[in-house]
Amino acid sequence: MRFTPNKKGLIGETLEEFTADLEQAKFPKYRAKQVFDWVFKKKVHSIEEMLNLPVDLKLWLSENYEINPTKVVLDKRSNDITQKFLVQLGDQSLIETVLIRAPQVGVGQSDSRKTVCLSIQVGCAYGCKFCASGLLGFKRNLLASEVIAQFMHMAEMDSKDSVNAEKRSVPFDNIVFMGMGEPLANYDALVRVLKILNAPWGLNIGARRITVSTSGLAPQIEQLADEGIGIRLAISLHGATNEVRNKIMPINKKYPLEVLIPAAEAFHKKLGRMLTLEYILIDGINDGLDQARELAKIAHRLHAHVNCIPYNKVEGLEWKRPSINRQNKFVKVLKKERVSVTIRREKGHSINAACGQLKLKTDLALAQSESQPSNPFNSPQ
Repeated sequence: MRFTPNKKGLIGETLEEFTADLEQAKFPKYRAKQVFDWVFKKKVHSIEEMLNLPVDLKLWLSENYEINPTKVVLDKRSNDITQKFLVQLGDQSLIETVLIRAPQVGVGQSDSRKTVCLSIQVGCAYGCKFCASGLLGFKRNLLASEVIAQFMHMAEMDSKDSVNAEKRSVPFDNIVFMGMGEPLANYDALVRVLKILNAPWGLNIGARRITVSTSGLAPQIEQLADEGIGIRLAISLHGATNEVRNKIMPINKKYPLEVLIPAAEAFHKKLGRMLTLEYILIDGINDGLDQARELAKIAHRLHAHVNCIPYNKVEGLEWKRPSINRQNKFVKVLKKERVSVTIRREKGHSINAACGQLKLKTDLALAQSESQPSNPFNSPQ
C-alpha cells in the first residue's frame, strides 16, 4: 500500500529538490535556504512563523506543504529512563519511536547520553521470528518526512526535559534505524533521510552518529556503501550458521550467510566503519556455545563488534530468554576468542520497548474497542 498525502512534508524535502520547486513557482532560489533555516535550525511549527518570507511565498507554501505530517499520541516512560512514543501518521497508522538514556555520573538523567531509535515502515514484511513488528503484517513504507518527523518530535521533547539543551550542538549522541521495519526495504526514503540528517542545510548530524540496522538484504548493503554516506551498519545476525539463522530469520533463505557476509565485508572495506553484529540470545535456539564459536569467526572476518541482547519477551510468541548463567557463558566464549562484545541488558520492559510491542498492543486495543466510546490511547498499557 502506498500513501500519498495531500501536501508534501517540508522536512522530507532535500534542498536541491525544494529549490527546483521554488524556481518552477517563480520564486528566487535563495528563499529555499531561508525556508530550510526556519524548519531545521529554528524548528518552527507553522509557516506563519517564517517572519522574513513574503506573503505570496507563505501562501504558496501553505497550499503545497506542511511542516510535520505526524503527531505523538502516546508517551510512555519506564523506570529505567527509556521512553517510547507512539506516533500517528496522516492515514491514522501508528509507528513507534524510542528514546534511550544512558545515565552518566555528574550530569543527571536529562543530559546523559541519548540514543533515538527510528522506525521506517508501518509493520514489517520480513517475519523475524522473535519480533513483534511483523505480527500484524506489513502495511506500507514511511515517507521520508514521516521518518524525519520522529526525530523532530524527539528533539523537541528532549529540549524541554534538558536544562542544557541550548549548549548541545546535536540533540542526541546516536540515531539508530532499529525501530519498526527493514530500513533497506525502504531504500529510497532511507537514503533521502540520511542526507537530510547529515547535510549542513538539514539537521547537520555527523554520519558517525547514525547507524542503519538490517536483517540482511545483501544487494542493498552494497548499494548503500556506494552512496558514500559514512554511516555505521549493524547486521541483525541472530544465528551464526545457516541452519540456526533459517529458524529465526526468513531472509536468510534468500541471502544466506555466504552471500550476506561478503556484502557486509565490502561495506566495511569501502567506508572503513566498524560493523556491529546484533545477536538476540534466545533460550535453546541460538545460545549454544557452538554458535558462540561460529559467531567469533564471523566477527573476526568483519572486524565487527558484537551486541548480545537477551531476548525481550513478546506476548504471543513462544521464545524466552536464557538464564543469566547461560548468557554469561556465551559471552565468555566470545571474549576468550578476543571478540569485542557487549551484553546489552534490556531496557524499557515496563513500557513494551522491544520493536513493535507498543504498536501491537495499541492496535489490538483499538480493534477491541471499535464499538466503544472510550479512547484506547488513555487506557493503561
